[in-house]
Amino acid sequence: MKKLTYILAATLIAALSVSSCTKVLDEQPRTFFEPGFFQTEAGVEGGLTALYASLRYFYGQAYYYNSLTTGTDEATYGQSADGNFKDADHSGVGTINASTARSDVLWNTVYPYINTASGIIENAEAVGLSEALIAEAKFFRGYYYFQLVQTFGGVPLDLGSGKLAFNSTPTRTSVRNTVPEVYQAIFGDLNDAVNGLSDSPRITGAVTKNVARLVLAKASLTFGWWLQNPGDIPTYPACDRKDLDGHDAVWYFQQALSLCETAVANPGPYGLMDTFRDVNLAENDRNKEIMLYADHTEKSEQYNGGSLSYGGGGAPDNFSGWMMNWNHGTVNIGGVGCIQREACQEIGRPWTRMAPTHEAIKIFTSQDISKDSRFEGTFTSAYYGNWEKAGNQAEKVTGANGMDIPRGGRVLSFIPEVIPDITYPDKQSNAEGANVGAGTVPGRADYVFDLNGFSRIAYPALWKLGCYRTDYNKQTQLGSPNAGSTRPYAILKFSDFYLTAAEAAFKLEDNTKARDNILVLRKRAGKWTYKNSERAAYHADFSADMEASTPATITLDYILDERMREFYGEGFRWFDLARTQTWAQRAGSYTISDAFWGAHAPKKYTRTIENYMYLFPIPQGQLNGMEMTDAERAAYQNPGYPTE
Repeated sequence: MKKLTYILAATLIAALSVSSCTKVLDEQPRTFFEPGFFQTEAGVEGGLTALYASLRYFYGQAYYYNSLTTGTDEATYGQSADGNFKDADHSGVGTINASTARSDVLWNTVYPYINTASGIIENAEAVGLSEALIAEAKFFRGYYYFQLVQTFGGVPLDLGSGKLAFNSTPTRTSVRNTVPEVYQAIFGDLNDAVNGLSDSPRITGAVTKNVARLVLAKASLTFGWWLQNPGDIPTYPACDRKDLDGHDAVWYFQQALSLCETAVANPGPYGLMDTFRDVNLAENDRNKEIMLYADHTEKSEQYNGGSLSYGGGGAPDNFSGWMMNWNHGTVNIGGVGCIQREACQEIGRPWTRMAPTHEAIKIFTSQDISKDSRFEGTFTSAYYGNWEKAGNQAEKVTGANGMDIPRGGRVLSFIPEVIPDITYPDKQSNAEGANVGAGTVPGRADYVFDLNGFSRIAYPALWKLGCYRTDYNKQTQLGSPNAGSTRPYAILKFSDFYLTAAEAAFKLEDNTKARDNILVLRKRAGKWTYKNSERAAYHADFSADMEASTPATITLDYILDERMREFYGEGFRWFDLARTQTWAQRAGSYTISDAFWGAHAPKKYTRTIENYMYLFPIPQGQLNGMEMTDAERAAYQNPGYPTE
């Protein structure tokens, strides 16, 4: 079974020194680890760093990001989408099958590293590795199996040498374990990780007790939902929905809640940032709220894992932030390209492969976004001129209504309020509305779009994943916006303890605890120190208003709305909808305007989301690599997906 038994991926692998004075991962490139390498201290320690480096190969990889975001209630395909994005939309413009599903990125990436973790665990005692370092390997193995079981259902625990054993002999056969068997392995590894890890990271970015607690809580919550199966969603391989350790769903929901409460009471080096914007502001990367991340750097191409000058759209580049970024460079007033690509968070490199749905934006604007800061802290809704950095020294351009827009002034805005006197140009004209079909409002120099009519080609971009570089003169230069982002990709956040606890409490019918946990984040969302859209400091505290506007009774839909407001566009939404079995209900239809400049009339699109789609197909490359009859290959695949 080729895909499962490469000892390590034939890509960048790293070795590590873990002396007590080390502060960051010291990566040394390797292409391969032979089995005997894990029987040395350097080999075991090198394998640990390989596990951290592995995060770059799917977190920030835009096609994997797309598979968990496009087709949910967060996003649809954008004007420049290729088949990868249209297939994922489930709206009739493409088809998900074993060859097209980009969940293959996960499968093909993590199995070699699961095997690496097993190699570390088996050989650690012989080389005198500490319990805490063994616990790091167990965390990664448990975490990766958790990602796999949510995505594919039951998956193989035996890679050729026995259950959870390190395999050094390539084999082309495989047997899928059942979902309860996989979760039993996950819980074993993650419990050992919680018990063995320290409260503080041994080096910057390393996993800790609370990192393991959060994953264990999320796995417990997810397995509890799986045991209950309220939507009668099929599982595969077929099995009874019973826990092998004899616990029921309520026990798992209680475990999830208790783990979250323990973590919040004992935060260690983690905690909530003061404002929502602070969490996602690039200058604050690696802050105390971001507990696990796939790291990058602008200081070294070797340690970044990719070019610092140009990104081609492949792992290990972090290029997810390009996908939901429309082509603002088209904005042109009187021959001046007003909004140039720049290596800053609010602009960056546009690809227009994905777009938010109107329904997603309305989940934000259904709140009073003059008080709830999360819309401002998620999207770029105002664009400012930077034409002088491209060599045009004009002091101003003539904008809407014949009014001047000075250098550095606001050129274009997406306005959330309904303004009846917006005047749009002829929808077929590319020469009007700053060449992008934007409208005008009396008394405003900037061109505007109404958020009730944005399109697949022009929409509020995703600010929170925007690029950020410090290695250029921001006053006179544009930097390197075409490179993959050198920001770390956030994977786990301390704020998730509150929303995981709220969902577990909801399942336990404890409305008080559900609401109290949600209130922590809603009150934080009411605190402001800056307005991105105004490029100005703004100090206000609407936490009391946010508490007052929180419903007395917390529903599952409200929890999912809050999860979107906190974590929109971070690449995990499909897991939320699949876990709660609400994907078809919440994402079965959406609205957006057409894919041409000047489109402002929303259309409704319907998605076909069938129950079997709650599992992704086993990748065709995996099936092709196994020695099986056609019947065995068909039986290995998840039902509903044809084999080739």
